Amino acid sequence: MSPSSIYDLFSVRGRRALVTGGSAGLGRAMAEALVEGGARVAIAARSDRVLSVAKEIGAVALQVDLADRQQALALVDRAVEALGGLDILVNDAGAQVRHPAEEFPLEDWDHVLAVNLDAVWILAQAAGRVMLAQEHGKIINVASLMSVFGGITIPAYAASKGGVAQLTKALANEWARHGVNVNAIIPGYMDTQLTEALVGNPDREPLILSRIPAGRWGRPADMKGTVLFLASAASDYVHGTLIPVDGGYLGR
Repeated sequence: MSPSSIYDLFSVRGRRALVTGGSAGLGRAMAEALVEGGARVAIAARSDRVLSVAKEIGAVALQVDLADRQQALALVDRAVEALGGLDILVNDAGAQVRHPAEEFPLEDWDHVLAVNLDAVWILAQAAGRVMLAQEHGKIINVASLMSVFGGITIPAYAASKGGVAQLTKALANEWARHGVNVNAIIPGYMDTQLTEALVGNPDREPLILSRIPAGRWGRPADMKGTVLFLASAASDYVHGTLIPVDGGYLGR
């Protein structure tokens, strides 16, 4: 793309995007941003809610269980068929389970890793093949503060998000020269379903908020600007980065 103006530089008009986890929380907000920017968007999620949300925001619904490897392997082909191609992949779908590390069940470990890391790899590889063939594309992974920290009672989540950060860098190293951008967003403490155990928790919430210079929990809409930047030509020379959207938390 050769933008003719500063507005075109940040445009995603006419682009085709797949957003996993797009029926709620951060994924829905990022899908909305891409739709509002003029992209044709498919949102993928396991729940039936994906059908109603797709209608609400003007997207295509793709129901999928990303913990099922065969369904994950087929998703990019489904998106390409539905959209007529693929220019943008946003890997947002995530799972979270909390147990003390010494009691963490293996089946919960397997489930979290399957959704948070295995599916990210499967989708990025499949999308990468499409994008390498057309010599352009944007892959945007959603990492986490747990890509940097270890967390408490979430060993599987922390391990998976550490893997997402390193996978982002590894893919960027191989694909940057071929016109495919691979980057990640690090959301801070966001008020979403994944943080239900923390929001309002009398022990944890004051500690968290005291470290956020912005003084508040993040909101899904706080992700919109960053995803549009990473999905547009404005980020064409940005590769392998992890961009925090955290109210300043990591700088504290």
